[in-house]
Amino acid sequence: MSAPILIVEDDQLLRTAVRLLLEDSGYHVHEAATGAAALAGAAQRPAAILLDLGLPDLPGLEVVRRLVADPVTRDIPIVALTGRAGKLEQKQAIDAGCRDYLVKPVPAARLLDCIAGIVAPA
Repeated sequence: MSAPILIVEDDQLLRTAVRLLLEDSGYHVHEAATGAAALAGAAQRPAAILLDLGLPDLPGLEVVRRLVADPVTRDIPIVALTGRAGKLEQKQAIDAGCRDYLVKPVPAARLLDCIAGIVAPA
């Protein structure tokens, strides 16, 4: 089985939809709904993190910065999965350490292509 993908999304329905899409494509998935839970989940060394930038407890960019600063998690690829479509937000996310930037609603094929470029399914 492949290393898990960590989905960090505060919207339960969207988190479930992404989880089902990834599981149907052969990925093992873990979920988190907050920035604090994302930091804890990242310590388990997932193969990649799909991170909403609009979380209730910590700004997503702060989560990215903390993950990149931590020697245990700095090499985990992070993909922003956000409703923020602006070029400034995209630049800030990439500059903070995100590998890619996906705007919701993201087409399923685009999401799967992005993840497949990072980690192969089981």
